[in-house]
Amino acid sequence: MFPDLGIDPEILKAIEKLGFEQPSPIQAEAIPVALSGRDVVGQSQTGSGKTMAFAIPGLQRINANDRAVQMLVMCPTRELAMQVCTEFHKLIPSRKNVLATPIYGGAGYDHQIRALKKGSQIVVGTPGRILDFMRRGTLKLGGLKLLVFDEADEMLDMGFRDEIQELVDELPVERQTILFSATITKQIRNLIENYTRDPETITIEQRTLT
Repeated sequence: MFPDLGIDPEILKAIEKLGFEQPSPIQAEAIPVALSGRDVVGQSQTGSGKTMAFAIPGLQRINANDRAVQMLVMCPTRELAMQVCTEFHKLIPSRKNVLATPIYGGAGYDHQIRALKKGSQIVVGTPGRILDFMRRGTLKLGGLKLLVFDEADEMLDMGFRDEIQELVDELPVERQTILFSATITKQIRNLIENYTRDPETITIEQRTLT
């Protein structure tokens, strides 16, 4: 049950309002580990509930009084970035003064820049647009606490390896990293070795999809 996972009571209320009664297997295993601050590697298919598995602990770790970006979620596509940000918005009423902003290519800069200037603590985006904003100085990540790779295998399949490397090399070394991937290939193992520290590995069989 969600109350057994160490989740903040206010966030629990938001989860209950959404109608979730029991965590999915990936949520039950990943949330307590992520809340402990340890790095997490999760092998889990799309539809397994993995977004909430990193959104819940990530939101709990945010300092609402600090307007710096504290959590960065990298997604392979604009559609997934928007979807993930929508999941954060469902939980955010439980945390006053916390903002989540999606940034992605194929859309104008002005709206996304204005959203970032409001002081979003959570940024969800595609590697190319994230890197673009970092180069422009629009996105500052010196206060980052948590980095999430969502659908890491898809990001590599789409050719984002160089962007990911350049981006992550600019991030604080002292951070928590969570990586989710449907498959664990040699390339994904390289990501794990290069960008995580002693991660807890969680594998969820496909038959447990929600």
